[in-house]
Amino acid sequence: MAQLPNYLRSNRKRAALSQDEAAFLLGSHGGAKVCRYERFTCEPSLSTALAFEVMYQKPVRELFAGLYQRVERDVAARAKTLIYKTDRAKPNRRTARKRQLLASIINSESNISHEP
Repeated sequence: MAQLPNYLRSNRKRAALSQDEAAFLLGSHGGAKVCRYERFTCEPSLSTALAFEVMYQKPVRELFAGLYQRVERDVAARAKTLIYKTDRAKPNRRTARKRQLLASIINSESNISHEP
């Protein structure tokens, strides 16, 4: 199921905060930046994303569910490419660990993207 890029606005409304109040908690001046985050025109820095997690008491991956899905899909695609490259490598414990991690990334993304 396709997700919105983020769920900041709904969480802010649920917390009964104005954009200016949310901006103040983020350490910003005025709600314009919060508005840009909520309208998906700007992606926050890692520290700002973590501040949203603290404010709304929800994991970043839930607050930015659509972005998380996109990143997960992109990483899984790159993991598939890397796993094919490791097919040519000499088998050893290190290669086996690497392939196990890559397979886990691919399977995790596949399970999520095929959920009803």
